[in-house]
Amino acid sequence: MSPKHVAVAMSGGVDSAGAALLLQRAGHRVSGVTLRLHPYRDRPGLCGSAEDIEMAQTVAAALSIPHTVLDLSEQFRTAVMDPFVSAYVHGRTPNPCIDCNRAIKFGALMDWAIDQGADCMATGHYARVRYDGASGRWLLLRGLDRRKDQSYVHYQLTQRQLSRLLLPIGDYDKAAIREMAAQAGLRNAGKADSQDICFVPDGDYVSFLQGYGGVELRGGDFVDLSGRVLGRHKGQEAYTIGQRKGLGISADAPLYVVRKDLETGAVVLGPDSALYTTELTAERMNWISIPALTGPMAVTAKTRYSQREAEATVSPLPDGRARVVFREPQRAVTAGQAVVLYDGERVVGGGTICP
Repeated sequence: MSPKHVAVAMSGGVDSAGAALLLQRAGHRVSGVTLRLHPYRDRPGLCGSAEDIEMAQTVAAALSIPHTVLDLSEQFRTAVMDPFVSAYVHGRTPNPCIDCNRAIKFGALMDWAIDQGADCMATGHYARVRYDGASGRWLLLRGLDRRKDQSYVHYQLTQRQLSRLLLPIGDYDKAAIREMAAQAGLRNAGKADSQDICFVPDGDYVSFLQGYGGVELRGGDFVDLSGRVLGRHKGQEAYTIGQRKGLGISADAPLYVVRKDLETGAVVLGPDSALYTTELTAERMNWISIPALTGPMAVTAKTRYSQREAEATVSPLPDGRARVVFREPQRAVTAGQAVVLYDGERVVGGGTICP
């Protein structure tokens, strides 16, 4: 690859630092940019915190590359935080990282970087991008480190975005990136990975829905699969499909949240066996390895980031939706989460699971 001007999205973590280091060593002209996404500027350990911004600036200085802090907090609020609240209110469980990747990191940030003269953008994600001459399409592949593979949260990338994206650490494992950063003397070589949703700093998403979103929890009935009332809940937004803990219901056998009835306000509880299904419908489909789905296709699929894929068949439905039928029943398939489809190492595409 000929040398390019690459803008690296630097989060303050070791992965994006490793991406910048690899690109610099490959002879590219590298600049760093760190996003300010939310008002929590004094919460250490959270993506976008003041601590992370300072660390990114320190790493950029150590690499002798220019660095910019870009405030996209307003766009983040409207494209990620507000939809997060709306999803819970409508009975779904959202994945805000996917929304952020689509609208912010590979949307507004990439547009900004190109407007600033960058040829392409890079991030420190464990996935790979390749061009397939046979199909004429840009492909998204799993990261070689399967334990850290992040292709699931990138299924919404477009052909334009993929053509301008470099993912240099996707060919490495995490230990190698840490060792490389340590040998280069970078201060964040041993920095722990961020875990929480960045705008829910204490992990209490219900308090966030109430404080930021103005959501008023309305109590209702816990009911079993036959409709028998088991007790009272504090509000549907406080529960997710598959949840067992914190229900406050005594029963002879373990009970789990099976579904939420928005019309009656009930939260339906049942045994673990009631959580399994063999099919789902998905909307807002995005196709990567193929231009469109024209007929049934054998794939592997997963409905959660940390889940193993399962054999399935995906078929097109009207209005751009798709039906996914699994060979074996899947547990706790949840509306609002993503179903991502694979063909070997390739991401075929994905979509949002419908209620």
